[in-house]
Amino acid sequence: MDNGPKTLVLEPSAVIRHSPACDRLRAVQARISAAARQAGRDPGSLCLLAVSKTFDAAAVRAMAACGHRAFGENYVQEAQGKIAALARLQLEWHFIGPIQSNKTRPIAERFAWVHSVDRLKIAERLSAQRPSGLLPLSVCIEVNISGETSKSGVAPAELPALAAAVAALPGLRLRGLMAIPAPVSGMAAQRAAFRRVRELFDDLRARGHALDTLSMGMSNDLEAAILEGATLVRVGTALFGSRTQHA
Repeated sequence: MDNGPKTLVLEPSAVIRHSPACDRLRAVQARISAAARQAGRDPGSLCLLAVSKTFDAAAVRAMAACGHRAFGENYVQEAQGKIAALARLQLEWHFIGPIQSNKTRPIAERFAWVHSVDRLKIAERLSAQRPSGLLPLSVCIEVNISGETSKSGVAPAELPALAAAVAALPGLRLRGLMAIPAPVSGMAAQRAAFRRVRELFDDLRARGHALDTLSMGMSNDLEAAILEGATLVRVGTALFGSRTQHA
């Protein structure tokens, strides 16, 4: 597991293996690289997180065979099965879904990253339950940037206090912010939402937090996110195809 000081870099675009999975991976990598160049950024500074929720271990294995190593999961029970089945591949697992208090222990024990910390109680449990033999768990605080009642995330006004408390926990390492803005049409509207997240990120850095990860952007809006400073994009549909509703 990589809990080091840098974000994961984008996997090389020169994938040797030829398969539908590799073709989809190359297509997403090309989109990321093009957006990075448009923003005047190094494509190698960006991380692609393959969101494998609801897809089975075979789908993850096929993507891993293309050279990809970082995968995101939303559901604890489902993820544990895949992590166990694919343990020999030494993949890096990110938990990106809402967190229930009674599910923090397996997350703390099995994942390298958590993107969806949104309250202190959850952060405290993750810190206390992180095994002492592992490096601190890398975490992002999820911000509810659009104020949607149906979504998780801390309100922007409450973010500075939560960040200060999370950063003080010994079992965690605060890496940055994550957000899923409300869907909007048009590049300008997408960029405006992501810009607000970046401004919150910049504010926390100005307050002295050593943040390096801005987790935002998905299959339909990754270009807008990269133009506004995303360092990590979470892509599922464009890599794995349409998913069925999780039970």
